[in-house]
Amino acid sequence: MIEKNLFAAILSPAVLLASCGTGQPVDSATPSPAATSGQAASDGEISFATETIDTLDEPWAQAFVPGTEVLFVTTKPGRIVAYDRARDAKIEVSGAPRVDYGGQGGLGDIAFLPSQAESPLSGRTIYLSWVEAGDGDTRGAVVGRGTLRCPNANACSIEGLNVIWRQQPKVTGRGHFSHRIVFSPDERYMFVASGERQKGDPAQDTSNTLGTIVRLNLDGTPAAGNPLAGQGSPSDQIWSWGHRNILGLDFDAQGRLWELEHGPKGGDELNLVKEGQNYGWPVRSGGVNYDGSNIPDHSADDGFAKPAINWTPVIAPGNMTFYSGDLFPALKGDAIISGLVTEGLVHVAIEGEQAREVARYPMGKRIRSVIEGPDGALYVLEDEDGARLLRLTPD
Repeated sequence: MIEKNLFAAILSPAVLLASCGTGQPVDSATPSPAATSGQAASDGEISFATETIDTLDEPWAQAFVPGTEVLFVTTKPGRIVAYDRARDAKIEVSGAPRVDYGGQGGLGDIAFLPSQAESPLSGRTIYLSWVEAGDGDTRGAVVGRGTLRCPNANACSIEGLNVIWRQQPKVTGRGHFSHRIVFSPDERYMFVASGERQKGDPAQDTSNTLGTIVRLNLDGTPAAGNPLAGQGSPSDQIWSWGHRNILGLDFDAQGRLWELEHGPKGGDELNLVKEGQNYGWPVRSGGVNYDGSNIPDHSADDGFAKPAINWTPVIAPGNMTFYSGDLFPALKGDAIISGLVTEGLVHVAIEGEQAREVARYPMGKRIRSVIEGPDGALYVLEDEDGARLLRLTPD
């Protein structure tokens, strides 16, 4: 089904200084209006032709198999579905892991190796992240690696799926797993986002991997040359720390890694990720605690890495992608962010090591994920039950 919608582009300043958003945790917050300036973006309005591909319950992540038109989607309760866009066919996928489902936990990210772009679909390596139960009502994120087997055009299974990395330690609660996966442009390393599990202080303790981004070999072992390699396991996995709940993780066209994380009540951040840097959580934040107590803002001399841009009220990001296609020239090279509280897409331009919000494209629903397809279209997942998988093209 194809529908035509006109999404107005709303210009916002790089750092929004309006009052804080809702006091609820943003993954379950009610929508709040976007803070805006008084003028429309310089590129005006973008008109999208919107195709509804399917409807799913609680989708979380999506990825195209490199070199193909096959799109895989994970759902938080533990289902995986694939869509062959060339044949307009749906593929059922078996062999998903057993997940600890609840709160923000369940099946998470999905990733494929770009170096296998010329390989048959069957036999590809597949990476998944999910939440695994531990002892005493604890749980934690894991990453697993397996092999995709597709005996026919309409069915695939995941075989030999083994856990290759675990968030340490497992703790109580069901929030802030993060568990995003991205490969370095040279495909030597896998970076995994490890949230601080709503515990705060562990993000400043490098003897664990909560509140960190880890750099691993493709088999899940610590990469050589990590900044804390001399401190033993698991510190030898850590690339950066002082993070909260990282839900966006991607490389730009220059090969630089960026991360996008939820703040508390205010203070969502986009950060350029640098080796061995401490990003300040929970010692510094652009927001305040949910009980209203103060968290000091960043200052020039605080010793922490500073965000390229931060948002108050929050945008509550679902994920982010750097757009490289030709269908939307105005987006090329920029970050496109899916917004939960903002119920739309957020367009951010990167300017050196800083960033500037360009526009917002309201869609009327919480948006969990946006990625670029091989055709240059934007593929968008709404959030929660009855969520649509959409394909956006220029109208």
